[in-house]
Parts: sequence; C-alpha cells; structure tokens
Amino acid sequence: MISSGSLSNSYQISADSPNTRASANTVTTKIQLAADYIYQGFVHILPRGLDHILFVLALFLFAKRRSALIWQVSAFTLAHTITLALGIYGIVTLSSAIVEPLIALSIVYVGLENIYRAKKGTSSHTRLPIIFAFGLLHGLGFASVLGDVGLPPSQYLMSLVSFNVGVELGQLTVIALAFLSLYPFKHKTWYQTKLVLALNIAIAVIATYWLIERLT
Repeated sequence: MISSGSLSNSYQISADSPNTRASANTVTTKIQLAADYIYQGFVHILPRGLDHILFVLALFLFAKRRSALIWQVSAFTLAHTITLALGIYGIVTLSSAIVEPLIALSIVYVGLENIYRAKKGTSSHTRLPIIFAFGLLHGLGFASVLGDVGLPPSQYLMSLVSFNVGVELGQLTVIALAFLSLYPFKHKTWYQTKLVLALNIAIAVIATYWLIERLT
C-alpha cells in the first residue's frame, strides 16, 4: 500500500501520464486508487479509530433488535457521509480543536443514554435525530483525516467514495466482531443488567477521559 501522505501525489502523476496504453493504465490506476482509499478508510476505523469504534459499539449495545441497529447505523452513516463530502469540498469546515472534543462528548452522551434508556425501556427510534446529529460531527472528523491523506484532482470523487466505503466496511466489521463476541452471552440473565451495563459505563468513562484530554 502507498502511505497516506503520498496517495494524492502518486495517483495524480500516474493518472495523468499520456502514453499509448493510456486506457489500460487508467483502468489499472483507478482500481488501485479505489483499493488504496478503501484501505485508508477501513484502517481509520480499525485499528486507528477507537473513538468511532466505541460510538458504533454503543449503538450495537443499545439495539436489542436487528431493525433498531439498522436504523441507528443508517442514520449515523447517512449523516457522516454528508459532512464528509461537504467537509472535503470545503463547503463546511470546522476546526479539529472543536470537532474532536465534540466527538468525545457524543460518545459520552450515547454511553450514558444507553444506561438511562435501558432503565426506562424507551424506544431506540426516538433517538435517531441525535444519532444523525452526532454522525454529522463524526463526518467532519473523517473529512479532516481524508484531507490529510489528500485526494488526486483527476479522481477526486472516486477517491472520496472509496474512502467512505472503507469507513463503512470498518463499521460493519466492528458490529460483526461485537456480535460474535457477545452473542454467546445474549440469553444469559446477566447480559443486559451486568455485561451491557458495564460496557456502557466503560465507554462513557473512556470518552470522558478523551473529552478532558482534548479540552486541555
């Protein structure tokens, strides 16, 4: 793989080089470019994006039904896709000094809300707007990372889409790993009252530490 700092320059050169086999070379370049940006998006979640991992894990822990998880993850995905695109095109910009603490705060909120809603027994559908709003924040964080990676001008849109595909694959992997790890205990009497509660508390505590760290 090409390192993140050299992606845009490498593909700008190869994509724009005229020769007699330009068509074949362009196809090869596009495939390699897509693969590399998918990789960059994936590793931003796994293993680098612990804050995003905890957010997705919090969504998983609250959803008792598959449909609830799909709704929440879909709202989060739609939102961060919007601000990723707006951020990378420079339409919406916000300093990372503001975005990063807010991302940490979003994780604290979701972790604590999981605990509160579990006790009250409220529906997950009522929190879709807040999940969507938090997704907008996370999208700005993704845009900052992709801005550091760089985008080749000749393949701007495809690089953006490929990076987002990598992010989604990373999120789905987190959910799959969480399912495989926790499913054996799902029907235990202590699963919700002890295990899920402990995990939500851990998520909120870790995110609180990040929030303080990012504010100081």
